[in-house]
Amino acid sequence: MTQKKPGFEQFFETVDDENKPFVQNLHNYLIDNGCKVTFEEKKNGFLASYKYGKPPRALLNFLFRKQGMLTRIYGEHISGYPDFLNALPPEMVEHIENAGICHKLVHNACSLRCDGYDFMIGGKRFQKCRYNCFEFLMTEESRPFIKSFVEHEIDERK
Repeated sequence: MTQKKPGFEQFFETVDDENKPFVQNLHNYLIDNGCKVTFEEKKNGFLASYKYGKPPRALLNFLFRKQGMLTRIYGEHISGYPDFLNALPPEMVEHIENAGICHKLVHNACSLRCDGYDFMIGGKRFQKCRYNCFEFLMTEESRPFIKSFVEHEIDERK
């Protein structure tokens, strides 16, 4: 018997009340801008994956971890909005600093298909793995920056 794939409603039921308005708003924005979304059940909870463009490429994930709900942004075009990156709050920059390095960029020792990020914030160079570089805990402070980050990325991908 095949199992029905989960939808937005099932995913949304698991979102904590504090994040529900933000998640609903960002979901609507992404769908209205042509993103395709899929939902999967993982060990720690749902994974919502939004893709954009032709061919569709990962733009954003909502995921759950022990510390709470996270948003992972795939900033493939971060070179197009350096002023925004320089305006990120210290809590978000600290996460970027603590994210894993990109072994392909730093040691030329990762998959050929892997593309890390090489960028500057506040005069400091970062060479980070694309899978956790822009993975932010959703807080009152970070939510507006997460939304703006996504808006910048979509504008650059157009």
